[in-house]
Amino acid sequence: MSSGTNDIHLNDPQALYRRWEESQWSPFTIDLSTDRRHWLEMTGDDQRLIFFILSSLMVAEERITTKFSGLVGAYGTEEEATFLATQQVDEARHMQFYARFQDEVIASRDTITAHVDRARAQVSDGFRQIFDVELVEAHRRLIAEPGSLAAKARFVTLYHLILEATLGLTTFKFTTDYLSREDLLPGFVQGYSKIHHDETRHIGYGVWFLRETVRSEPGIADVIRQTLRDLLPSVVASLEPPGADAGRDFDAIGASGEAISAFALGGLTRRADIVGVPLSTL
Repeated sequence: MSSGTNDIHLNDPQALYRRWEESQWSPFTIDLSTDRRHWLEMTGDDQRLIFFILSSLMVAEERITTKFSGLVGAYGTEEEATFLATQQVDEARHMQFYARFQDEVIASRDTITAHVDRARAQVSDGFRQIFDVELVEAHRRLIAEPGSLAAKARFVTLYHLILEATLGLTTFKFTTDYLSREDLLPGFVQGYSKIHHDETRHIGYGVWFLRETVRSEPGIADVIRQTLRDLLPSVVASLEPPGADAGRDFDAIGASGEAISAFALGGLTRRADIVGVPLSTL
């Protein structure tokens, strides 16, 4: 690890909490009237691929909202507990925004559970493996062993490094690039951008926690490595739409599968270097 990477300043939980206080927003104040018209005008591959992306976001947000309390209970300091509590509030707010978008733009008013059930039918097997199997199991273990540093490190690696950073930031970039370029769904772009701002704060916590833990307990690096080995095949699979042939381009949003994978890998590589577990050591 280079000295430059080693010297990168990371915000600790107290600083991240202060940032949260300054970054409040409501999922119910964003204007979605234009989005409804745009959605009805979209046809063919464009609408199908955007619907797949929105369905993935709906399922993901439900999971990361309801499978997070174990981390709050595994806090190390009061400052960390305070920040983690804000993250759970953020995740619930994000789920409310996606549910409102389903209510007012895509479908009709319904319960969040009903929206999630419909969305789950659209996501890929690789996506389900990460969110419905790996995340659920990592959370179950953390609840059972809140004092286990290994369980906490595995959960944070999965949640913050894989789900929020690698998958979340990649989906945000290519989806909003396309929608902004085509001047589509402005309310969704506005809300999703606010969600993205929250997620970067969450990712900052995850990278901080993993780097500090590896520095104080070097053996935890092996836990992080094994978690990445276990998850990377499903990460690759989840970046493709259901039924897509390997390497299929995302033509509808003007991005190739190669470009999407390269962006995801580049971000994961940078964060793994900062943590002190370079991907070359897997």
